[in-house]
Amino acid sequence: MGGIVTLTMNPSIDTSCRIPQVVAEQKLRCSSPRHEPGGGGINVSRAIKNLGGDSLALFPSGKIFGDLLTTLLGQEGVSCRKTDILGETREDFIVLEETSGNQFRFGMPGPTMQEDEWQSLLGLLDTLGSQPEYIIGSGSLPPGVPAHFYALLAKKASRLNAKLIVDTSGEALRHAVQLSIFMIKPNRRELCMLRGRDGRKENDIEEMAKAIVNEGKCENIVVSLGAAGALLVRKDRSMYVRAPSVSVVSKVGAGDSMVAGIALSLSRGCGIEEAVKYGVAAGTSAVMSPGSELCRKGDTEELYKKIRAGG
Repeated sequence: MGGIVTLTMNPSIDTSCRIPQVVAEQKLRCSSPRHEPGGGGINVSRAIKNLGGDSLALFPSGKIFGDLLTTLLGQEGVSCRKTDILGETREDFIVLEETSGNQFRFGMPGPTMQEDEWQSLLGLLDTLGSQPEYIIGSGSLPPGVPAHFYALLAKKASRLNAKLIVDTSGEALRHAVQLSIFMIKPNRRELCMLRGRDGRKENDIEEMAKAIVNEGKCENIVVSLGAAGALLVRKDRSMYVRAPSVSVVSKVGAGDSMVAGIALSLSRGCGIEEAVKYGVAAGTSAVMSPGSELCRKGDTEELYKKIRAGG
């Protein structure tokens, strides 16, 4: 059973609240705020914990919110290691409008990191007691971190004989696939941006993903298709995994939960196809949970049974 390490370059404190209605130019009375750890890899580690697994979360920590992030992860039982930075860890703000059910998400850019700070995060991978089998680089890059950071992470993973999973977008994703990596998990829009195409038809999505695989840039591509599930593309075949129909409560964390389910399943010895099925189950479970709760193990297991049964 291989170990899993997540790396989050732009972690956050996610502060959420509820309000009857959002009205411009008025003082709005919110409910008591809820603070949770956030950021791509952080959420992947949290979801892995929810599913009964373990991982090690690596991240930069800055000032008060950085300390709070470490405390909250400890309360959830997520193992972590951090490097201290001069800037303040960012806070994201999420507001649920009760009258409409709409969710407003305000994402901050994050602190500007110095080169020695982001290099220190990469260096943490050389100090682990045992080499991980899977490294997950997930989330946006804060100011100061170069767009080719995930390409540098790919080189590091190769030296450690670890399989790299990348979940990001834009230029960071474009640079990541300049090297052959184990897996990327774009959504439809991110894949279209990567290939510079429209991709309105489902066949277009499959063709774009196949092109990347055939160019030797990635072994496996899992394209998240929202309520439709996911598409797995690899050199020898493609496979659609349809998600069971469920009532959507919140879409926050569905992608991170999918990555968590895939990585955990792979680390337990499952093949990539079964891992993607479990990942779709975890992602679907997340949309059934309120706020930013991520996936739940019980829901995930039941959904996984339905997916395996083809219904």
